[in-house]
Formats: sequence, structure tokens, C-alpha cells
Amino acid sequence: MNKKQPRRRNNLGYYIREGTASIFTHGFMSFASVVIIVACLVIMGSFLLVAFNVNDFMEEAESRNQVMAFVEAELTEEQARALEGEILADPNVAGITFVTREEAFSVFTSAHDEGYFEGIDESVLRHRFVIDLEDLGEMQATAARIRMVTGVAQVNADTDIAEWFVTFRNIIVGVFVAIVGVLLIISVFIISNTIKLATFDRREEIAIMRMVGATNWFIRWPFIFQGFILGLTGSVIAFLIQWGLYGVLADQIMSLSGGNLIQVMSFASIADFMIMIFVGTGFVVGTLGSVIAIRNYLKV
Repeated sequence: MNKKQPRRRNNLGYYIREGTASIFTHGFMSFASVVIIVACLVIMGSFLLVAFNVNDFMEEAESRNQVMAFVEAELTEEQARALEGEILADPNVAGITFVTREEAFSVFTSAHDEGYFEGIDESVLRHRFVIDLEDLGEMQATAARIRMVTGVAQVNADTDIAEWFVTFRNIIVGVFVAIVGVLLIISVFIISNTIKLATFDRREEIAIMRMVGATNWFIRWPFIFQGFILGLTGSVIAFLIQWGLYGVLADQIMSLSGGNLIQVMSFASIADFMIMIFVGTGFVVGTLGSVIAIRNYLKV
């Protein structure tokens, strides 16, 4: 066992050394690969950041798009409150708030001229529940189930707005997935071509290694490390560029909107997730490009 461990360490050093040397041997293609990876990751990251902000905005908007359930007029406050458990048992109900007719009347009078309510008291209103949903896409079905609860007289649900939110979110996700897919294919193609050149230049060396008994994976690993190094380098550079660009654009958007109309997420709040996405994508793209090139063009 003690003899095998140094050999493994030596092999790892050989893989890294050969992979790094091949990058500099094909400097222009390696540079082009890194540039393509950076460009693809920055574009992908930009769409991802847009998706994050859109999702954050929609969650805020969804929290205001609630279902209102009015109870029967003849129910007392105690009887009305008793309905809460049955409504809350619905699987799509995330939260529920009971509003008495007195509280509702107070809100109405504070928002309008008191002259409008002369001779009118809270008895004209009904107790109601303000209901938050787990999934806006199920608003219509949820409203229908709540209407079936005994004691509920009416349910107000703006299903048109809910459907618009769901459709908009689906479009954003679809566009993001399509663009990211195309960019990843381009990146893999470029890295694959870079590895092909290295494979072609070293074909005689590879033949000799085969003759002396080198294993297939011993021959493959330097190329895989080459792709990994290119992918990792591109991902780190892209992350730094993305951080800078997002900071500048976020400041511009916040200043134009006065910081009130549009709220932009801070990059620091999602930096950990972004770096994992960038490094993970760079690793996958670089390694996959190498594997594809070797499988198709390295006859071992």
C-alpha cells in the first residue's frame, strides 16, 4: 500500500502538469475557450439574476394577491372564527387572517371621507377571512373548495391576475432554460475542439504510451484536467465580471427608480449560490467537452 500511494500522487501531478502544458501549447484556442466560457456564463448569469429578481418581485406581488372569504351575515364573531380550521385544512392555504366587521369598517372609514358613512355602521359588513395561498396556479380550484365550506357566503379571488403571474413566470423559466441550454452546447463545442487539437498533436506520444502498456484512463486524464482547468478559469473570471456588472446596473436601476418603485436584490445575498452555479457549470462544461473530444477522436 505504501508503494501505491506515491505513485497515485505522482500520477496526479503528471495529469495536472500535462493538462496545464497543453493549455499553453494551444494558447490561442485555450484563450478562445476561456473567452467563450466567460461570455456564456455572464449571459447565463445575467438571465439567472433577472430570474431571481423577477421571482422575488412576483413573490411580493403574490403575497398581496389574496383570496377573500366572506362568512354568512347572521354568524356571530365566535361562529365565524370557528370556520378558520376548516379553511386552513385546505392543502393550498398557506395562511389565514380573520378580520371582524368592526375592523373592516374601521379600515374603510379611515381611507374615505367620513361623510360617506353617515348613518351607516359596521353591521352592514360581514366578518371575513384573508387567505394566502401556496400556489397561485391553484387559486380558482382553491376558491371553489372554500365556497363549499358551510358558513362561507362568498369568495372573492382575482384569478385573472393569478393566471397572468403563473404564465409570466413560466415564460421566464422557459426562456432561461432555452438560452442556457444553447450557451452550454456552444461552450462544450469550443472546449471539445480545443481538446481535439491537443489530442491530434500528441497522437504519436499516445501511440507509444499504448505500446508500453499505459491504460486508457492514464492517457485520458491529462485532457480531462485540461478541460477542467479551462472551465474553472472561465467560471472564476465570469463570476468576478458578473459581480461588477450587476453592482453597477443595480445602482443605476435603484437611482432611476428612487429606490422605491423597483427593488433590486443585493448580489451579496445570492453570491454563494452564484459562485456554486458558475464553478459547477464551468466544471461540467470543461470536463464534458474533454470527454466528448477524447471519446470521438482519441482511438484508445
